[in-house]
Amino acid sequence: MGVTNSRDYHPYHPSQSPIKVGLKRRNESLKKERPKWKSEYPMTEGQLRSKRDEFWDTAPAFDGRKEIWDALRAAAVAIDLNNLELAQAIVDGACITLPHGTLTESYDELGNRYQLPAYILAAPTNLISEHTNDSEVSDQKEQKWPLPHPKEEFQLRVRLSCGKDLRISASMSDSISQLKMALQGQEDIDAAHQRWFFAGKLLTDKTRLQDTKIQKDFVVQVIVNNCSPVTKLIAN
Repeated sequence: MGVTNSRDYHPYHPSQSPIKVGLKRRNESLKKERPKWKSEYPMTEGQLRSKRDEFWDTAPAFDGRKEIWDALRAAAVAIDLNNLELAQAIVDGACITLPHGTLTESYDELGNRYQLPAYILAAPTNLISEHTNDSEVSDQKEQKWPLPHPKEEFQLRVRLSCGKDLRISASMSDSISQLKMALQGQEDIDAAHQRWFFAGKLLTDKTRLQDTKIQKDFVVQVIVNNCSPVTKLIAN
C-alpha cells in the first residue's frame, strides 16, 4: 500500500524553497524622497538621535533576522548622510526587496517583513536646533574646555569617514558627547555632524567609554556628515 502511493509522496528537504516563489514581490530602487512627518512635540536633534537609538536597540528583538536589521540600519545611516548610492548597495548586498522604493517597508529572501518608522529616515518638520538656546551653547563651551580631572587620560585613536586617522585626549569616564566636543575643538568639525561607531554599534551621546569595553589601542569610527573642514586640513 505504501509502494502504491510512493509516487504521490514528496518529502520536504531544507534545500527546497517553494515559499520564495510564492512570495516573489516587485523590487523598486531606492527613491530620493523621504517621508514627511511631524512630531507630537517640538523635537531637538539630540532627542531624535535618542529616539532612533532606542528603536535600533530593540529592533533585533522583532520578527526577522538580525543581519537584515543591521543592513537596514547601515542603509538608513547612509540615507541620513545623503549617500543614496551606498544605501542602495547595502540593500542589494543583503538581498532586501523594496516593493515601494523606500525602507519603510521591505522583505528579505525568506519573505520576512521589515518596517522602519518615518523618524528613522527623516527628521520631523518641527525639528528645533540645539544651538538656539544660549544656555545650551554655554554648556557646550564648558564641555569643550573641561576642567582638568585626576583620572588617567590616554590618546584615543579615531578614524574619520573621509579617511583621516587622528588621536584625541580622552579618559574612560568621558561621554561620547564630551568626545564630540573635543573633536570639534581639535578638527573644527561640528559635533552635530558626527556619528561615532565602535564594533559596528552606534554610540549615543550619553555613552561613556568605560561602557563600550574599548581598549586604548582600539579604533573608533566617526562618520562625518560634512567633511569639508577635514578635507581642507588634509590638503594643507
